[in-house]
Amino acid sequence: MADSILIVEDDQDIAELVKVHMQDLGLQVTHCDNGEEAIIQALNNDFSILILDITLPGCSGLDVCRKIREVKQEQAILMLTARTSEIDRVVGLELGADDYMSKPFSVRELQARVHALLRRVHLLQNNQAQTTHTSTDGEQNSIICHGELMINRRTHEVVLRETSIDLTSTEFDLLCFMAQHPSQVFSRAQLLDKVWGYQHSGYEHTVNSHINRLRNKLVIGQPEVTNKTMPAIIQTVFGVGYKFSPEGVA
Repeated sequence: MADSILIVEDDQDIAELVKVHMQDLGLQVTHCDNGEEAIIQALNNDFSILILDITLPGCSGLDVCRKIREVKQEQAILMLTARTSEIDRVVGLELGADDYMSKPFSVRELQARVHALLRRVHLLQNNQAQTTHTSTDGEQNSIICHGELMINRRTHEVVLRETSIDLTSTEFDLLCFMAQHPSQVFSRAQLLDKVWGYQHSGYEHTVNSHINRLRNKLVIGQPEVTNKTMPAIIQTVFGVGYKFSPEGVA
């Protein structure tokens, strides 16, 4: 069955351009031009990816993203923003968008971004499908443990100090990758390459926003971290990048 994509864009010329090039990738395309319909479509159908314009009549793309994330943590969302709207890009990522592109955009780059998102969607789907067919040894191999942090790559579960942590698919992939390389420092460009699957300058906000959101979720209910008496799990190495600290979950 072909992957499906929902394009939410009120500019008909841009919508038609995106639609044609998504169909070239073999995707089944649905289009709507307002936020209210986008919410209905996204919550009542299983789309592989949503391409979501921020500036929409009525309910904005930011509102759409927020409402979808409340129900579908694992929905892949790529946002389209005006080149001058930096604050919208940051807010969109903070609300849970997996990626963003600025208008005007390169069609080839858009296709590359969609390909990268699809690879991660398929990997998640394959892991979930294999969950009920995994032996005990296989299940153990799918689990990453550091102190009081447990990450199950097959079931997409994260438990920290006996508390379940709800993560989007991108946040989960980011945590998995860093937890598999404890104490190793990664630049934002390296994380874009390893987690998002592409290298493009000018998209560092994507990494920054996801790191900030991931850190916030990992410190909820942990006053020791907030009060600085316990090291953070995801740490900033100033001038270099970020690292996963095992001491934060010891």
